Amino acid sequence: MDMATFGLQFGPDELARLAGLATLGDPVVVTGLDAVDPDRLGETEVLITSWGCPPITTAHLDAAPRLRALLHAAGSVRHLVPPDIHDRGVLVASAAEMNAVPVAEYTLAAIILAGKRALPLAHVGRTQPAGWQNSFATRNLSNLGRTIGIVGFSTIGRRVLDLLRVLETGPILVADPFADPERVRAAGGELLPLPEVLARAEILSLHAPLLPSTHHMIGRAELAHLRDGATLINTARGAIVDHEALLAECGSGRLDAILDVTDPEPLPAGHPLLALSNVTVTPHLAGSLGNETRRLSHFALDGLAAYRAGGPLPGAVNPEASELSA
Repeated sequence: MDMATFGLQFGPDELARLAGLATLGDPVVVTGLDAVDPDRLGETEVLITSWGCPPITTAHLDAAPRLRALLHAAGSVRHLVPPDIHDRGVLVASAAEMNAVPVAEYTLAAIILAGKRALPLAHVGRTQPAGWQNSFATRNLSNLGRTIGIVGFSTIGRRVLDLLRVLETGPILVADPFADPERVRAAGGELLPLPEVLARAEILSLHAPLLPSTHHMIGRAELAHLRDGATLINTARGAIVDHEALLAECGSGRLDAILDVTDPEPLPAGHPLLALSNVTVTPHLAGSLGNETRRLSHFALDGLAAYRAGGPLPGAVNPEASELSA
């Protein structure tokens, strides 16, 4: 991992626990495996990785024949490990479940603010002051009975569904071609085809992975399905949404948007989306930041303890499921 990540995730307490669980080399942290002494790599049994780790190659795995577990103290391992890592008998675990916590919290906050149109009205209020009477006269500023659409019954999507229990929403509609209808129902949602979710949702939140099949999955036709006044929330990947199509819809005032991810990221200065009062762009801050990242290192240390005890790894990555993850 890079040194900034290491400094965030591993303080004195975490390092002391790590030293109690494993025999450590010197230095404890490296920014990539190419610089590691071949003898040391050849003796490595467990590798802890996080943000900033360069891709691990088959050559690295060849040089580490004793490697038995890789614990990723971050989210996706999709672009981190080669496909044959599982065939070599290496267990892989990801802290994606822990990283989902703040993303879901951000999403809940965004949904609540979207229901009240708080962000667009705050922006307009800077130049056109309005008081309580104006808000009272507007009939659609409410979170009661809102129809929420969730695209992607992913780790984050499921957690968002759980958090939405604090609201008295209307139906929560889920679009995901791989989801089990019974699991969605048990979580409080209703599984429907994407066009029906789009047509009914007042607030649409995206939680799908970026795959070739999901690139620009929310384009001109999909946005046109959304009802007037709907809000699009994206905390997943920017390229899931066609930004030119989104600009046309938001620029007309028909839709609002809350974007924590964009394409490109960040948007260049002067991009027209940044000038719209009904579009809020935040700098990819929904995921784990600050001391939230300690959840991820604690996950890795728990995984190391489980490995030592011979138990199942928390967050174990299923090689088939990983093809459908972010």
